[in-house]
Amino acid sequence: MADAALRLKSLFEQLLGTPIPVRIRAWDGSEAGPPDAPTLVVRNRRALRRLLWKPGELGMARAWVSGDLGIEGDLYAALDTMSELVWERGEDARTLAQALRDPDVRSAARGLVKLAGLPLPPAPPPEEVRRSRAHLHTKRTDKRAISHHYDVGNDFYEIVLGPSMVYSCAYWDSPDGTLEDAQRDKLELICRKLELTPGQRLLDVGCGWGSMAIHAAREYGVSVVGVTLSQEQAAYARKRVAGEGLTDKVEIRVQDYRDVTDGPYDAISSIGMAEHVGAERYLEYAGVLHSLLKPGGRLLNHQIARRPHRDESSYHIDEFIDSYVFPDGELAPIGTTVGQLERAGLEVRDVEVIREHYALTLRRWVANLEAEWARAAKLAGAGRARVWRLYMAASALAFERNRIGVNQVLAVRTPDGGNSGMPLRARTWN
Repeated sequence: MADAALRLKSLFEQLLGTPIPVRIRAWDGSEAGPPDAPTLVVRNRRALRRLLWKPGELGMARAWVSGDLGIEGDLYAALDTMSELVWERGEDARTLAQALRDPDVRSAARGLVKLAGLPLPPAPPPEEVRRSRAHLHTKRTDKRAISHHYDVGNDFYEIVLGPSMVYSCAYWDSPDGTLEDAQRDKLELICRKLELTPGQRLLDVGCGWGSMAIHAAREYGVSVVGVTLSQEQAAYARKRVAGEGLTDKVEIRVQDYRDVTDGPYDAISSIGMAEHVGAERYLEYAGVLHSLLKPGGRLLNHQIARRPHRDESSYHIDEFIDSYVFPDGELAPIGTTVGQLERAGLEVRDVEVIREHYALTLRRWVANLEAEWARAAKLAGAGRARVWRLYMAASALAFERNRIGVNQVLAVRTPDGGNSGMPLRARTWN
């Protein structure tokens, strides 16, 4: 008799202490749960073993990436529901120990163990980053982390990002606009905030595939140095620069920002790069950029932020993101970022919150990936494609729910005399 789905539904509800608002389809073809809800597809018993050996987020991620677990129907609705049931319930040792004191929880756990079959833990998917050391953020470990995320293949990124090849939050005039227009508007916004003029020198830290460097050189006549740690990004960016006829204006380097020594620059853009720096290195990052700016020079720091914790010592790096997406990436509250930039000697002049813009951007990236799923999975591997679909969809929800945000911080290396060079009414870019 095919009844695995009904048994799973009953055991999950017993374990979680609440009804399951998704439908479940099990490996034996059975289904249980609300008929109109998104369907959680448990393709084999191995999915259960992954959840039992690593309860919570990482176990769910391993089951998803390996293909043992899937979702049919509205992915966003399913993730929203599951975030409340799994991710937001807590999964540290104390929480689990407290839960296991409940006889119903212990009974449900025993039932899942019996249903899962052989108790041996499945090996993690090959896409998972293994490490045994702390987040050191040395030049070597940072380069390895960047390579894991960005050296996936430029063809894959072309599918996800579209023609703009900009991998950061776009700037939308309307939710109905195109991704390409929104990304162009974001680059234009940054150039206006930096008040670029012909003949100036711009350093683009974490230059990606060269979009900011090309836009600034072509539209504003500046000379640009773009630095990245990704060999694949650099090769792609150089080809684009040559195609635009801008080789005399744009230089793309495979170089750590800490090794840039040819300042001073009139302006620096750092777009979606500072998340990789790490809390312990952030003041160093801010200090390096300060030293590379000429007096009066401007920095535009575009960075994802998290909500502050009442007890900041309780913050821990997201296991799924750390293991599969951005190894060693760390998020900080916007107040911490502003404080560190000012400690380094910069004067913060403006902070623009564009949280909702990133949710729109991520949903477009997910749609791009889904539209060419077969080709994307062939290029990057099915597991890596599943990683991206999950992380981008979950991140879109996180931005929509105000769990994380993104901000553009404009700062100036104000000279000792105090003349920042900023206009009295600075927000002329709106």
